[in-house]
Amino acid sequence: EMPAFDMVRASVNLIVAGILISIGTSLKLPLSTTYVTFMVAMGTSLADRAWGRESAVYRVAGVINVIGGWFLTAFVAFIAAATAAYLISLGGILMVAILLMVVIGLMLRSSIKFQKNTKEKRKQRHIERAELITINGVIEETSDHISQVIRRVNKLYSNVVDDLSRHDLNKLKKNDKQISKLNDEVNELKDEAFYFIKSLDDSSVEASRFYLLVLGYLQDISQSISYISKASFKHVNNNHKNLKKGQVKDLKVISVELADILTDIEHIFESREFDSLNSVLSKKQHLFSHVSHSVEKQINRIRTEESSAKNSTLYFGNLLETKDLINAIMSLVELYQEFHLNMKKAKIDI
Repeated sequence: EMPAFDMVRASVNLIVAGILISIGTSLKLPLSTTYVTFMVAMGTSLADRAWGRESAVYRVAGVINVIGGWFLTAFVAFIAAATAAYLISLGGILMVAILLMVVIGLMLRSSIKFQKNTKEKRKQRHIERAELITINGVIEETSDHISQVIRRVNKLYSNVVDDLSRHDLNKLKKNDKQISKLNDEVNELKDEAFYFIKSLDDSSVEASRFYLLVLGYLQDISQSISYISKASFKHVNNNHKNLKKGQVKDLKVISVELADILTDIEHIFESREFDSLNSVLSKKQHLFSHVSHSVEKQINRIRTEESSAKNSTLYFGNLLETKDLINAIMSLVELYQEFHLNMKKAKIDI
């Protein structure tokens, strides 16, 4: 049978919380039943030593958030109500009318600002081309996007691995902001795909599908690097244990190999040397094998050594997301290689 440990804790929580609420109510004390129950649960988990380094930060943060939220909202409500009452007592009906006008004005200002920002985003990259875009234009446009994204992903991934190995919270935070900016730019490109496709000439309609697929893979790439960055930042921010030396070593080896591939891809798309894409694809399986081997090594560590659950979760998550990142990059390269070969067969000068 399963141990009755959790049932004992639940019984203690129920009985102690019920007794405290009953005593407080009989003494006509102002109390919150939710808060009493919450603190009893915190107390029992502390007494049975469930507060480890991996979970203590969440428990303490929960207590502080509950208490801080109550005090902050009460203080803000008190100040706002006192200010409004004082102004009304000075000005009477006239002040009530003024306050209503201020509220209406703020609501209108917020609405106008929102509509203005929406229009600016739509116009920001609106079609500014005087001529219709040809297939060559699509290739130039997508090549520029790919080289820029790959260059930034190369730097960002290396930074995440280095900063995580050093447990550098500030640099991880800065890196996460840069990745969020990259995500926004890629999403913006996808939002404006309609205008780009509409600007294609009649002979380039087939290129629209290609353009959408490229943007889809770029979005997958940015989402993968975003997941890795956010998971690493959250791990360090919550003061969890550092990665072990073996884990850091494996991640850095993968980072170096991935950086070599990304550098080659960036060069190919900047110089438009698409015939060299096959050399990049030939490195795919070796990198996949290295990631899979790192996963197996971590499984063995868990079985033979003392391992932290949060540490292992982060490590497995980053490895698997790295595999998804590599897959998205290679799928993008394969797509471009196929498109390039089709264009050569059709005798189109790329």
